[in-house]
Amino acid sequence: LAATGRVRTLTTSWTWRDRLGAWGVRWGFRRMAYRVQPGLYRIGEPDTNAPVLVTANYKLTLDMLRRELDGHDLWILVLNTHGVNVWCAAGKGTFGTDELIKRIQKHRLEQVVNHRQLILPQLGAPGIAAHEIRQATGFAVVYGPGRAIDIPAFLDNGMKADETMRTVTFALRERLSVIPVELVYAMKFALLPMVAIAIGAVFFGGSHTALILRALLEVLGAILIGTVAVPVLLPVLPFRSFTLNGLLAGLIHVGLLISLVPAPMAWQPVRLLVLPVISAWLALNFTGATTFTSLSGVERELRRSVIPLGISLIAGILAGLGLLLKGWLS
Repeated sequence: LAATGRVRTLTTSWTWRDRLGAWGVRWGFRRMAYRVQPGLYRIGEPDTNAPVLVTANYKLTLDMLRRELDGHDLWILVLNTHGVNVWCAAGKGTFGTDELIKRIQKHRLEQVVNHRQLILPQLGAPGIAAHEIRQATGFAVVYGPGRAIDIPAFLDNGMKADETMRTVTFALRERLSVIPVELVYAMKFALLPMVAIAIGAVFFGGSHTALILRALLEVLGAILIGTVAVPVLLPVLPFRSFTLNGLLAGLIHVGLLISLVPAPMAWQPVRLLVLPVISAWLALNFTGATTFTSLSGVERELRRSVIPLGISLIAGILAGLGLLLKGWLS
């Protein structure tokens, strides 16, 4: 980003640093630090009649937007969403009415352009009260397409979006793109039980080592079911609820384990009550990556899921420990 007065200039091409940063953030590396300075930017040589696009200050969001704007001259107003993408920030309220009004006034946008229109991303609509924006600033809100790749056609079509542009998808490629960061997130929380299992293998030694290491692999399998299998198989899973889909996939995984892999009696409650919960909870995380579920739907599913999943988790662990203790005492 090269500063030019109060307005920074953006290019439409990615450097190797941009590509490396995009790859890293997909895997969770410095995720919440991957942001740009909020403010007014320009692409090309925009004049007072050039369109004004509004976006979030998550750098990957801005990078994907500018990459599609080659050959266009326009302004980009970047809101301070604390490094969160448009869809999630709209739900959190940071891509919101107050922040947009603040940026318009701070950068004196009425002096930059002659028109009074702002093009906002379609997925930012839940956070914006368009009538309040107009009352406070005089600018009218126009919602652009759901994907950055459609913005050039939207602009060339007189800022009109057809049905295809309005359709928000969650296709396989899009689902695969969010798997890495969820997998890394899950592995961070799995480190403690994995370390406990590894210590158990060292402590017990001998014939127990193989059983304990196999338990570790089964936990890893439950993690992969929730973070990889569920999003990949989402179109064929029967439920609207991500929790139920994760639970179903987790139970299928456990059913195969029980049928094919013998295990001590003390491990069976963990298989039945803990492993499916791990898969279900991790699958639930994908409600924040797709517009299949509204913000209220996400909150409702969390309310309904947390307590039953927690009860199952605790019951499985206690039952396993009880059977293990009973075996030691007998």
